[in-house]
Amino acid sequence: MLGKHVLAIALIGGFLALGWWQISRASAGNTLSWAYAIEWPVFAGFVGFLWYREIREALGFPAVRPAADATDSADAADSPDASGAEPVPTPALPPVLGTRAPKIGSGFRRPVLVPRQPVAAASAAGAADPELDEYNDYLAWLNANPGAKASAYPGRRRGPG
Repeated sequence: MLGKHVLAIALIGGFLALGWWQISRASAGNTLSWAYAIEWPVFAGFVGFLWYREIREALGFPAVRPAADATDSADAADSPDASGAEPVPTPALPPVLGTRAPKIGSGFRRPVLVPRQPVAAASAAGAADPELDEYNDYLAWLNANPGAKASAYPGRRRGPG
């Protein structure tokens, strides 16, 4: 962790020094250096921003605070009711690579799971499509013959047009 701090400080200092160097070149008559004189401090600011976010994440603060909205009323439904029954705890999601697991009550939301309609049920609901069936047969043949060329497909061939 100390290496990240040293790297951030070195990059910010180096980028600001390069910006100062470009200012001295621009004042000597190199007009292109005016753009670089602005660009290097922007790079330093970007590194500073990333450094700040890394520190906040390491301390366990969320990067973005969720706005209070109607979904907070759903959280109130999770609290114990008048009967005194405790809610069932929600398991924590596995952490994403490079992040820490969210703390319960830290403002993180669970992802919304949307049920999907199975493909078979979707095709049964509509009329039979001969072009789709032909294409699926072609794909099945390609899967069964991985070394074959597409031009060797023995199925129905259509001419141009």
